[in-house]
Amino acid sequence: MPPPRLAPSILSADFSRLAEEIRAVERAGVEVLHLDVMDGHFVPNITIGPPVIKSIRAATKLTLDTHLMIENADRFVDEFASAGADMISVHVEACPHLHRTVTAIQARGCKAGVVLNPATPLSALDDIIGAADYVLLMSVNPGWGGQSFIPRVRDKIAALRETIARGRLSTLIEVDGGITLKNAADVAAAGADLIVAGSAVFGGGDAQASARGLMAALKTAR
Repeated sequence: MPPPRLAPSILSADFSRLAEEIRAVERAGVEVLHLDVMDGHFVPNITIGPPVIKSIRAATKLTLDTHLMIENADRFVDEFASAGADMISVHVEACPHLHRTVTAIQARGCKAGVVLNPATPLSALDDIIGAADYVLLMSVNPGWGGQSFIPRVRDKIAALRETIARGRLSTLIEVDGGITLKNAADVAAAGADLIVAGSAVFGGGDAQASARGLMAALKTAR
């Protein structure tokens, strides 16, 4: 398996100099940028929407991994795709017609992801995993950056990796929440393909160096 990729989350970036922050992680060699979209209803925070993503799209060629932590995600798939998202993930807990949402995302030419909160069991994926391009496992309760990794999610990652291997699926595993230089390699070793890090990249004052350090750690995991 190839080394896991790092997806820096702009949730922890300095928005007053966002373009500079993005250029810093580009120089580090990252390929994916994680964009957290929150509506203040599904999660207790409000962040960005399609206009900001459109501006980011104009500023970078990185793959834009857009995580919708919102209610009624079906209504906004077209807007986020039109804004420039390359990957769009939606929550099992927020989408009553999940298969329809996943296929609508793919119909717009985007990779479709399904997200599970920490307390949601893997069994929630039974009827959708074969249709999704990737599964995003939350390793914190969504809504805020800077939280600590929930240790039991590591076993969840490993179990999902076994399910994917057993079914001979191409589904990727993404993990988001509480990733640091100390635990990144361990999370990757459990089976993650794409690892999201916010504070660990943008919280130290040198995003380029922090991203490079995390990427080096991930290369040792497999």
